[in-house]
Amino acid sequence: MNLSETGLFRGMEEKEIERLLQCLSAAGKRYRKGEVILREGEPAEQIGIVLSGMVLLENDDVWGNHSVLGSAAPGAVFAEAYACIPGEPLLISAAAAEETDVLFLDVGKVLSVCTNACPFHEKLVRNLLEVCARKSLELSRRILHTGPKSIRGRLLSYFSECAKKAGGSDFVIPYNRQQLADYLGVDRSAMCSELSRMRRDGLIEYGKNRFRLMG
Repeated sequence: MNLSETGLFRGMEEKEIERLLQCLSAAGKRYRKGEVILREGEPAEQIGIVLSGMVLLENDDVWGNHSVLGSAAPGAVFAEAYACIPGEPLLISAAAAEETDVLFLDVGKVLSVCTNACPFHEKLVRNLLEVCARKSLELSRRILHTGPKSIRGRLLSYFSECAKKAGGSDFVIPYNRQQLADYLGVDRSAMCSELSRMRRDGLIEYGKNRFRLMG
């Protein structure tokens, strides 16, 4: 993963990034599929950047109901909001959806001027602010998708956004069926049945995680 292509290091040269990584005590770690990266209830002191694979942001309530609140693909940042509030316990867990490499940055050093007085440190803070703002918008989108009462309504809301992002009726979603059901807050079996009805009604075509809106 080329870090200059990530939102956090956008607009920086490779040499600038290398110097920043030293200032920020950057450390990488690989996780197996299903392995927990950050656990609910614990504080996060570091910002995570996904280098490869995918991270799922999840929540389990006291009754055992599981929800997927979002995902982080290569280049995406996670846990930044919690890391910026010292001691704040996580309301979610972060887990590897597949074999995943993560780069961790010391948030304390991100938010304070380093002893080397890097001229590009200010750019990093601005980028972090933009990342946080985009995450807030993403949460608003999920609220929008889970607003409709029917499963079909939630699916159509989500697929509409995916098609807009893709710039056409064909798109690929980052979730398998269980993850999509968790993200939309619906039962997996009921959702799969509704997908079949939507295909029968001529609304969509799909294969695995590739979809096409019809008509």
